[in-house]
Amino acid sequence: MAGSADVRRKDGGVTLRRILRRTPWPVRRRMFQTAQRRILPRTAPERRLRIARALMPLGRARRDRAAAPGRLMRVRTRHGRLGARVVTTTSPVEVRRANLDRVAEALEMAGVDWFRVPSADPGRTTVGVPESERGLMLGLLTGIARRDHGMLRAAGPPGRHDRVVAACWPVTDPGGNLVLGPEYACEVEFWRPEGHALLAPRPNPVATTVPAAEPVTAAAEPVFGAFSEPDDATAYRTRRVFTALGPERIDFPVDVVYTWVDGADPAWQRRRARALAQNPWVARVNRQAANDSRWINRDELRYSMRALHCFAPWVRHVHLVTDDQVPAWLDLSHPRLTVVTHREIFGDGGRLPTFNSQAIESRLHRIPGLAEHFLYLNDDVFLGRPVTPDLFFTPGGLTRFFPSSSLVDPAPRGPGDRPADAAAKNNRRLIRETFGRVLSRKMMHTPHPARRSVLLEIEERFAEAVRGTAGHQFRHPEDVSMLSSLQQYYAYLTGRATPGQIRYRYTELADPVTPLRLARPLRTRGVDAFCLNDVDAADAVRAEQQALLADFLPAYLPFASPFELRLPRGGTVSPAALAALPRRPGPRRPATAPAALPPVA
Repeated sequence: MAGSADVRRKDGGVTLRRILRRTPWPVRRRMFQTAQRRILPRTAPERRLRIARALMPLGRARRDRAAAPGRLMRVRTRHGRLGARVVTTTSPVEVRRANLDRVAEALEMAGVDWFRVPSADPGRTTVGVPESERGLMLGLLTGIARRDHGMLRAAGPPGRHDRVVAACWPVTDPGGNLVLGPEYACEVEFWRPEGHALLAPRPNPVATTVPAAEPVTAAAEPVFGAFSEPDDATAYRTRRVFTALGPERIDFPVDVVYTWVDGADPAWQRRRARALAQNPWVARVNRQAANDSRWINRDELRYSMRALHCFAPWVRHVHLVTDDQVPAWLDLSHPRLTVVTHREIFGDGGRLPTFNSQAIESRLHRIPGLAEHFLYLNDDVFLGRPVTPDLFFTPGGLTRFFPSSSLVDPAPRGPGDRPADAAAKNNRRLIRETFGRVLSRKMMHTPHPARRSVLLEIEERFAEAVRGTAGHQFRHPEDVSMLSSLQQYYAYLTGRATPGQIRYRYTELADPVTPLRLARPLRTRGVDAFCLNDVDAADAVRAEQQALLADFLPAYLPFASPFELRLPRGGTVSPAALAALPRRPGPRRPATAPAALPPVA
């Protein structure tokens, strides 16, 4: 069954995959859980993930017939089945803007005195109109929605559903996996006159009462909410009171730092082999210090950057730290992207080449031009839905951290500790000696918010530990984990960090329950972030892991980001080799792509 589930056909040519994909979710979940209890424990470990993938297929249901762009597709969502226009590239920011612009254009054509209202929801936009225009507006919105398969629905608070309506024109990818629909609607509020003021039908972040004579002005997109590109100058009609930024808004720049390696690159493999020969202690310490799974490249970075573009448009700049490697698909000409080599951040410290992620973490704050506030992501960490910077920082600049329920082993560091556990115990020693506190909890594998000034202070205060970590070419028992644990506790105990909350999912790719864990967020899109951690596994299981990611990631993140070339290069290359190549003009993916909606008739 497991090996042929994708090709067997039932019921006159329908694949088993399609039957399972179209089975109602509660039934699919019960089938999988039953197999998890009764079948998988009796199966050879190397075959469990293969069977699990067959029972819980991911990816699009119709692999052989992707829908053509412009076609209307019936898709299943948590809002029920709806019609969505097929597009080949877009983003939540573009879809919600297309919905807003269609409504705004209709209001302008009708001569309605409308104004944009700030929204706390990162997906939706809001406009206000006088309640006296309600009948006109409902007729107008109903007409333009019908002309292009849009949706119009009541969205008001309980007991006052008729005070707000939401309009949207859903779009989806050719596989029907990502549907950008009601979550990105433009909501029209009907403001009620009372004396010389207009009253809002529900709360908003700035003002629920506006003087009727409040001056009309124009404001740029970032004024109305944090879910926007920081330099977006698109202006919208509003009332002056709504242009004031409240104390809860974050207005400092936030960068992102990725670390990445392609373990299949022959030049990198030669460097690693030479380094291993010079460090014979590695084989004696712990096989996880240099296992192959640590450097396997399965294109996770491409999809993590898609998620970043899709769900965090407020990021100012992306810094990709590599060992003289550039992914074949990466567009180096993008103005918000910089590839940083290890030489640039290690300088005359540490020891290069390095194959120690903890050594690299200890130098990331030295990236030239890095913002004071930044997020550090491994390439196996993905944003899962639209988020705003206040998930990671406070308006006053404190970083948030996300403690895990997993505990640090209370025993002293010993020769049997995994490298990550040894680093956690080294962190614990430094915190105990400095603050008299004993850390006990690990951190979730989420994006790690950080401040450059805090990391510089840690480097100075714990100079011996940080310098020693930077000098180890492979993970060493004396390393500290500076970005993923130490800085969180240090910042917390010096008044520059606070615990945060994040909806998060973690899974190991080799775990047979992983297909179920991935099917849930694929269906609900309900997590802020998730991590697909790789562990050392047999070759047969690695192949299944690759197949699992090849199904899941394109389904979850089907739209290319502007960081991707339309025509990838032949393979991983060094920045120097790339710079030596003759420049050839070629098509480049646009930085933004419209949702392909026709204009208002």
